[in-house]
Amino acid sequence: MSKDLTAKNNTEAKTGSHGSSGSRDDIAISVRHVDKVYKLYEKPSDRIKEALGISKCKHTDHSALKDVNIEIKKGETVGIIGTNGSGKSTILKIITGVLSPTAGDVEVDGRISALLELGAGFNMEYNGIENIYLNGTMIGFSEKEIEEKLDSILEFADIGEYVYQPVKTYSSGMFVRLAFAVAINIDPEILIVDEALSVGDVFFQAKCYHKFEEFKKLGKTILFVSHDLSSVAKYCDRVVLLNQGVKLGEGSPKEMIDAYKKVLVGQYELPEPSESRLLDDEDIRRAAAAAGGDSVNPELIEYGSQKAVIEEYYITDEKGVRTSAIIKGTDYTIHMKVSIKEDIPGPIFAFTIKNIKGTEITGTNTMIEKSFLEPVKAGDVKEITFTQHMNLQGGEYLLSLGCTGFEKEEFTVYHRLYDVLNLTVVSDKDTVGYYDSESRVTVK
Repeated sequence: MSKDLTAKNNTEAKTGSHGSSGSRDDIAISVRHVDKVYKLYEKPSDRIKEALGISKCKHTDHSALKDVNIEIKKGETVGIIGTNGSGKSTILKIITGVLSPTAGDVEVDGRISALLELGAGFNMEYNGIENIYLNGTMIGFSEKEIEEKLDSILEFADIGEYVYQPVKTYSSGMFVRLAFAVAINIDPEILIVDEALSVGDVFFQAKCYHKFEEFKKLGKTILFVSHDLSSVAKYCDRVVLLNQGVKLGEGSPKEMIDAYKKVLVGQYELPEPSESRLLDDEDIRRAAAAAGGDSVNPELIEYGSQKAVIEEYYITDEKGVRTSAIIKGTDYTIHMKVSIKEDIPGPIFAFTIKNIKGTEITGTNTMIEKSFLEPVKAGDVKEITFTQHMNLQGGEYLLSLGCTGFEKEEFTVYHRLYDVLNLTVVSDKDTVGYYDSESRVTVK
């Protein structure tokens, strides 16, 4: 496909123009072979001179996006994750029409409401009411349509009389309350949110996420960028992973979050399609033997420098019996046997428990617990146990294990096993949320 610039302009994107022929009716957003290159100049005046054609000024090209392809179906909730500078915000701005791509094609089918960085689309001199009308008009609503939605916007924002004051006087919390209230209450077909939910108090965040769930049930299309991996795992049907402007992959939230964690420690290798470190039959037999018949994941992901290797792992109940099922309200122990292959200044042994949606529920390590802070030698074998009370709600969970450390102040992964064991919690009494606070109740 040609990479000539054929992206639609901002007006077309917001009014739901399909763009080129051949668009499928079930596609809300199509990003094809998009590049974004910025020219970086030594001095701001050089940019102005070149823009005015006065002179050719020396500059360097910075590629913010490189041949990115994303397709989002109507009704999907898709997350975009990646480190700072990976191109997440840039791709959102191109989709919403705030930026134009250097090359590539973008098509949007549906009215977009976008909540990008704090302050985008607001006039700081206008008061809250004036900004509501300004934003609604920019999205494509008439004054009458905005007026019909005004009460619901003000009720959601809940900033009182401040709505009649210039927004430049608002706190960041008040600002985002109003911005999100406008974005979420104008009944868009596509909602785009960039990190905005991390601002505001916990009660407002809860209200926003409740609205998210309503949108999902209504079949709206949501594009969601966040560093909050728990929210990404909970709300997204699919996740796209970007790194330094390149799309590394897309897939289930669990797969992409695990890959993102590898990126964070510099141990991600760009895979071929459908390629990952999957255990073969011999690996499965060895792992099953090591786990004493526990429920071992046949598709666990492992990585690390292998200076230390987790060779055995299993769970025991309060009676010391190996099992993958623990009764709620009893003690249980996680066991790890680690072989040290090279001298390590101070290994950290850890476990994490996630639910099946990929949300990290609990976990700890030997550094947090201040239980082991010593160097180890090649040839050493360490047996680590974590014993705790089971107060998670009944259900299925996944156990991940790790051996990490710091070398010359750099965080290093020696061996990690993601979702290595299934942990079943058996319960005849489940309370609200992830865990039971074991309340003692009296009624007089």
